[in-house]
Amino acid sequence: MLQTDACIVGAGPGGSATALKLSYLGIPSILIDKSSFPRDKTCGDAISGKVTTLLNRLDPAILQRFNAQPIQTDVWGIKFAAPNDRELRIPFKPNFVKEAANAPGYVTKRIDFDNFLIEEVKKRDNIHLITDCEITDFKRSDEGWIVSNKDASVQIATRMLLMSNGAHSSFSRTVAGLEKDMQHHAAAVRAYFRDVKYLDEDNFIELHFIKSIAPGYFWIFPLPNGQANVGLGMRSDILSKRKFNLRKELETLIQQHPVLKERFAEAKMIGDIKGYGLPLGSKKQIISGDHYMLIGDAGHLVDPLTGEGIGNAFYSGFIAAEQLRDCIEQNDFSASFLRAYDKRVDRVLGSEMRLSYRLQRMLQYPLIVNIITYIIGSNKKILEILSAMYDDFSVREQLAKPLFWIKMFFKNRRSGKLSNK
Repeated sequence: MLQTDACIVGAGPGGSATALKLSYLGIPSILIDKSSFPRDKTCGDAISGKVTTLLNRLDPAILQRFNAQPIQTDVWGIKFAAPNDRELRIPFKPNFVKEAANAPGYVTKRIDFDNFLIEEVKKRDNIHLITDCEITDFKRSDEGWIVSNKDASVQIATRMLLMSNGAHSSFSRTVAGLEKDMQHHAAAVRAYFRDVKYLDEDNFIELHFIKSIAPGYFWIFPLPNGQANVGLGMRSDILSKRKFNLRKELETLIQQHPVLKERFAEAKMIGDIKGYGLPLGSKKQIISGDHYMLIGDAGHLVDPLTGEGIGNAFYSGFIAAEQLRDCIEQNDFSASFLRAYDKRVDRVLGSEMRLSYRLQRMLQYPLIVNIITYIIGSNKKILEILSAMYDDFSVREQLAKPLFWIKMFFKNRRSGKLSNK
């Protein structure tokens, strides 16, 4: 039986980030995954600046190696298309320079990004990586947990169990008690395409708010080699109520939407349309207990507005690693001591996710999206403010307040009248 202070179940971005952070803190770990790498993972493939910021803090050489890989597309902003087809381009940085050393965000297939992280894990002598091994049995012990695979050929005794095994983690559901809440859960489908027309010249990711699928949205994310990640997502309770079939809706939009059908006329789908679930971080949850912490999707930490989970998985993994360091120093792995992990995750990510949920609810109405797009498109100063929201949480807070948009609307009207005189 293997003995460790840290057993990490799930070697996706959250698990790999946790192992790497522990390694740099001088804490050995066992990282275990049911698959071998490289392996595919159904996802939108967008990587926010959170990931690159944390990798750079951990070791700038890792970020340099990532940037040297031909696996990602640099992303410099977002292009919104309102239900009335009005488009709005919002750069992540005001007055951005595309040739800058590091982009604020990226799009890279998970088969490539996850494998890149695994290769980084393999460089660290104090990380014991085990693949092709699904942990199915979890038993409490006096010192923590004993986990094993189905035939018990792998058994690990650990003082801390770090669960990073994704949105469908049975441990999160049966032990930690995180039940699926349809109002705080989303469903999505995605497919890869080649030769989609008119991709943004500055690699802005595209979000299309289309009336027929409101309050969901359709996305096009540019990938290397002329490919794109194309998908559609919607909150699960609304999806169930409206009896939508996301796969059929995706195909219908591509074939029939007045704007999209032209862009996809010569596009070729690579592989199949695949679906996945997103446990949203809009509902406060307890994500730790005696000798365990939940990381990333296993802790229901997906952003409710964008659906992005990789950045939050990284953050929670880094926070969990630092919390484990404190547990070892104090020799305290109790649920009460581990509440510090919950509090820090909530402080770093909770407010942002609850704000995203409010924004998501506000943007479910096509008329509101049209009005907001009109206000922003008619006022250059507001566009500059929105460019700052990528790094400034206080700016995003203003966006969730209806009074802000009402003031901007009437300000625009007054400005228009004055200019007409």
